[in-house]
Amino acid sequence: MSSRVLVVEDNPELQRLLGQGLGEEGFEVTVTRTGHEALGKAESDPPDLLVIDIGLPDSDGRDVCQALRSAGVTAPVLFLTARDSGVDRVSGFSAGGDDYLTKPFVFAELVARLRSLARRSSGPARESIGDLRLDPVRHMLATSSGSVSLTPTEFRLTGALMSRAGEVVRRREMVVAAWPDGAIVHDNTVDVYVRRLRKKFAELESATGIHTVHGVGYRLE
Repeated sequence: MSSRVLVVEDNPELQRLLGQGLGEEGFEVTVTRTGHEALGKAESDPPDLLVIDIGLPDSDGRDVCQALRSAGVTAPVLFLTARDSGVDRVSGFSAGGDDYLTKPFVFAELVARLRSLARRSSGPARESIGDLRLDPVRHMLATSSGSVSLTPTEFRLTGALMSRAGEVVRRREMVVAAWPDGAIVHDNTVDVYVRRLRKKFAELESATGIHTVHGVGYRLE
């Protein structure tokens, strides 16, 4: 299931960028422009993550965060701000925030920070699904009938698929999970690795398989 992100930002251009860009990255995005709207939406339908601009037209984003926390909303909060002083950072964390990004920012960094917050809030990565178990110590994939060794890239790809079993994992998400930052990885490279993994699944006679979602990515189930 995709992470649901509530964005609280009053700048129309930044609203558009965040709504469209995060949607393309696989998040389910709701955008509001005021603290009042954010409180109503977050309390009625708590999101998985929040992106809050500190300089809102009706309130300070830090006050909004504190109000959300007092209302029992525990989703991680990433603050956006034009200010970068140490005092502002400390006050943001003291208000219940989890991360802090100064404008202007690199969009890819925002995405990376949100994914990190989502992983931390969802607990440890799943190490088993169906009849498969991923061994992080020996870099092996095992079932009751045996085990196979995985290369580091195969291991990371398998982990990315298993952590979101039943969901579609986009190719770009697989690249981020399995290759170093900045690596040039073509779609057919991902496909080659998936074919290798399917062969290893077959060796284990696993009932769990990797299914292609054409034009998007892959799903483990």
